[in-house]
Amino acid sequence: MKMTWHGVIPAITTPFDEMLAVDHTALAKHCAWMVDSGCNGVVALGSLGEGATLSFAEKEDVLKTCVAALQGRAPVVAGISALGTAEAVALAKMAEQMGCNGLMVLPPYVYLGDWRETKAHVAAILRATKLSCMLYNNPIAYKVDFVPEQVKELAGEFPTLEAIKESSADVRRVMALRLLLNPEFKILVGVDDAIFEALEMGAVGWIAGLVNAFPKESVELFNLTARGEKEKALELYRWFLPLLRMDTVAKFVQLIKLAQAEVGKGSERVRPPRLTLEGAERKEALKTISACRVGTPPSSTGLGAASPI
Repeated sequence: MKMTWHGVIPAITTPFDEMLAVDHTALAKHCAWMVDSGCNGVVALGSLGEGATLSFAEKEDVLKTCVAALQGRAPVVAGISALGTAEAVALAKMAEQMGCNGLMVLPPYVYLGDWRETKAHVAAILRATKLSCMLYNNPIAYKVDFVPEQVKELAGEFPTLEAIKESSADVRRVMALRLLLNPEFKILVGVDDAIFEALEMGAVGWIAGLVNAFPKESVELFNLTARGEKEKALELYRWFLPLLRMDTVAKFVQLIKLAQAEVGKGSERVRPPRLTLEGAERKEALKTISACRVGTPPSSTGLGAASPI
């Protein structure tokens, strides 16, 4: 299947059982639910997928489950992140062997190199397979900023680099990238509460977070905005924003998994060092989730009610 960097592609969570082992049955069901709800594929092993807490063998099993669950109905993208370049290259090759359709390429964890070093790391991953690749730019989380000129340099040297997940939270970057890169190069937004603005600037895809709990609402918001139905899109965006902002804080994994649990599509379990929310923090999050669910999406969108329990 040819990788198409377009539409809503969830950065999926990784479900865990009571012993904090990967729950592959739940994972397969979750992948199917995302695609059945209109999403254009899944990204596994990302930050939201707690990839940093998974062993190499666990990552291999996660990708195997995702590929088997979707059976070619939609692409599977593997998040490629590691402390060292050798491990990142091994992950990329493994993902290709598992049948993935694309790679999401991150800078190295922990070590913040200069451009020469960072480029060498990314280049090694891009050379490792023939898979279509999306660069992940998230300077807020990873302290490495792929500026538009550097993205152009990489895309010019490596034809398999076909997209970027732009998570700088600066929508001006979308236009800067559009002006520098070929029209075929795809720009996807990776910050949930910037989706409307980024699409207006020319982004064509959304690597989404809250989609894990609200897939139909996420797809509808994307489609309304992409079609230029601004009034309906803004009405749905206003309803959705308190939830979408959960994707932009340090405990976004716990918050999104809590939202999943509240709609009956997952559990709150996370792997340490993360811990599930408790006390006032959890009550506030539940209040936000409840307020949105009671309000339901605007009826003008045709949704009529939030994702059911």
